Amino acid sequence: MSSADDERRRRRSAGAGVGRVAAGRVTALVTSVMDLHVRIALQEVDQEKRRLISGGVLLAAGGVLTLLAAVAGHVALVLWLHQSFGWGWLQAVLLLLLGDLVLAGVLLRIGGQLIKGPYLPQTTAGLSKTTRALLGR
Repeated sequence: MSSADDERRRRRSAGAGVGRVAAGRVTALVTSVMDLHVRIALQEVDQEKRRLISGGVLLAAGGVLTLLAAVAGHVALVLWLHQSFGWGWLQAVLLLLLGDLVLAGVLLRIGGQLIKGPYLPQTTAGLSKTTRALLGR
């Protein structure tokens, strides 16, 4: 073989090495960017988790206080019915009970219509897993 052939082969192999080095550098850069993205995503997940837990605790506290206010309102309404209309305690409580049952029925009917399906298969699977976990089955 001639020295010209050797020279051509050397240039080709040197060019292939440069291409491999460049591809390696691009791959390393992409890997670095993806690692950074994953780290940022994990930080965001931690922040969101703290936010959701704090929100859940505050909603629970608000729900308890609302329930206590509703009980106090019921007691006040029974007292007012007893004093204003001269009704007996039992009559006042029964009227309030009837009103609560009617309101609960209306709200349950509307809520049932709002949450009726169809659900995505993943949603159905998640709901059934949660239900089984809560009921211990």
